[in-house]
Amino acid sequence: MSDYYEILGVSKNATKDEIKNAFRKMARKWHPDINKAPDAEAKFKELGKAYETLMDDEKRATYDRFGEDGLKNAGFNTQGPFAAGFGDLEEVFNSFFGGGFGFGGSRRQDPNAPQRGDDLRLDLELDFEEAVFGVNKEIKIDHLEVCPTCNGTGAKNGAKPEPCKNCGGSGRIQQTTRTVLGHFTQIVTCPVCHGKGTVINNPCPDCRGQGRKDIEKKLEVKIPAGVDTGSKMRLSHEGDAGINGGVAGDLYIVIHVKPSKYYNRDGINVFTKLDISPAQAALGDIVTIRTLDGEKQVSIPAGIQHGEVVKIKGAGVPNIAKPSMRGDHVVVISIKIPSKISNEEKLLYQKLYEIQTGRRDSVKERLKGVFK
Repeated sequence: MSDYYEILGVSKNATKDEIKNAFRKMARKWHPDINKAPDAEAKFKELGKAYETLMDDEKRATYDRFGEDGLKNAGFNTQGPFAAGFGDLEEVFNSFFGGGFGFGGSRRQDPNAPQRGDDLRLDLELDFEEAVFGVNKEIKIDHLEVCPTCNGTGAKNGAKPEPCKNCGGSGRIQQTTRTVLGHFTQIVTCPVCHGKGTVINNPCPDCRGQGRKDIEKKLEVKIPAGVDTGSKMRLSHEGDAGINGGVAGDLYIVIHVKPSKYYNRDGINVFTKLDISPAQAALGDIVTIRTLDGEKQVSIPAGIQHGEVVKIKGAGVPNIAKPSMRGDHVVVISIKIPSKISNEEKLLYQKLYEIQTGRRDSVKERLKGVFK
């Protein structure tokens, strides 16, 4: 039986965005218009079945528990979206993603008109301190660029597309369908040229007549100080190249920040816990704590209570809109009662007990009297 996760090259806990990205990449590889291998059509249909199942929460849950047979037994259609055939790759993407792969875009009626390239998404993980202070990151993306060999024409050695003989260059043909109600004639998109009116008889070997090719690109990205999980950055025209001279799409970078073992963040403020002794709480103290800017001395006021806070102004996270403005470092006080004390400490605590309660008997003696 087919493993839909293996077909798409994703893990079993993949998100829908990861499944979309995987299908989009694999569809480019195995679409029969691009890949002339004998098994390309079969693999492309398998991709469609895997995508359709894993993007549907109910189907995916059934498949995860019972496999492909479980889908059939539950009454689901397991033929996939391409059982009866499929259009060109652009039509597939328009059908599945609305022409913009999740970030907008519109379907063009004229296949020869300039079309904007698809937007792309990249998830970028940062360390806590990188997100706080900003960082320069080198990233790698796979996107479509105008083929440098044919300059986007799709034709080999400077050849030009030729008029489609099937439709006479109009891009449409007349099709008659026979039904029980009679014969119906309609104008449909030419299946040979897919509405362009021209065909490439001698395609470019590098892009296989597509005019664009998948290329890995490195980019240096400046991450601003103060970003947090969910923050988004847009890099204009770093998405897929357009079609017919259309502008390239954009690249969206979505930030994910690793949690810190020491700090908790809330907006532009950071929180840490400080354990102090009862003596420090009663008398006050000056302690050294670790901050985002290094070690700093903090004054603990006498008489501070458990759960109260001490703030270090301006030692938090920079405001992403105004980096010169920073939040606070909030130190939450925890008064830690010792579980074991020395004989000297016992004498001191006994003396303190007598002063505070006015009793001269020890706690131990008093407890014996209560529970004898």
